[in-house]
This record gives sequence, structure tokens and C-alpha cells, in this order.
Amino acid sequence: MQRNNCTACHLIDKRKYGPHFNEVAARYAGDAKIVATLASKIKAGGSGVWGEDPMPPQAHVSDADATKMAELIMALKP
Repeated sequence: MQRNNCTACHLIDKRKYGPHFNEVAARYAGDAKIVATLASKIKAGGSGVWGEDPMPPQAHVSDADATKMAELIMALKP
């Protein structure tokens, strides 16, 4: 996540621009399909889910890395 500069906008337990990772883990806890959904959102970007700040697409992130990032976020215990 540091290598892909995720921490420019996201932190583990504090808001910066986007939601912090603990918020994401708490919101989607129990959703069996969320890892694939989050991996897709990492690559495609999005807006409106967490407020007005858009998340720019991270198309340079490999599918495997996006999936691993989503798994790590969802492994957090908020």
C-alpha cells in the first residue's frame, strides 16, 4: 500500500481524504464478495460512497496487488 501511495489519502485509523481502512473494514464486515468489489474499486476509482472526494483510478496496480490490498483492509479488526 505504501509502494502504491495509498497512504497519501488513506490511513489505518484516521481520516485523511478518503475513509480510513478501519472504516472500510467495519462497513463491509461479513460481505463475502467485498474483496473482489474493493479490488475492482481500487483499480477503477470511484466517488460518492464516502463523501465528495473522488478516488482516482489506480489502473497501474496489478489485479493481484489490488486483491491483496483489499484482503489486508478486510483483515483489520476495527
